[in-house]
Amino acid sequence: MKHDPMATANAMAVTVAFIAVVCALAIILAPDLSLGIAQSWFHGIDLEKVRTAVSPSFGSILYGWITATAGGWLVGYVFAWSYNLFAGKKK
Repeated sequence: MKHDPMATANAMAVTVAFIAVVCALAIILAPDLSLGIAQSWFHGIDLEKVRTAVSPSFGSILYGWITATAGGWLVGYVFAWSYNLFAGKKK
């Protein structure tokens, strides 16, 4: 089975973009819950020390969304390309 690099990259970018929107909403609407979840994902590191008292600005959310989506696209493309490379060597 081969992966179309553009289709895989686009699907990954859409997935990351959706997750980034959900994450941004969670941080705005439920900052304590978001911090608790993030802290559990980082094996209990005390994230209170890096917490700010200010909600993220629209500009920082937009910048994060754009860069995360672009990074997701790049990861999807590299994944599909490398998958096809290694799958072709199985013959």
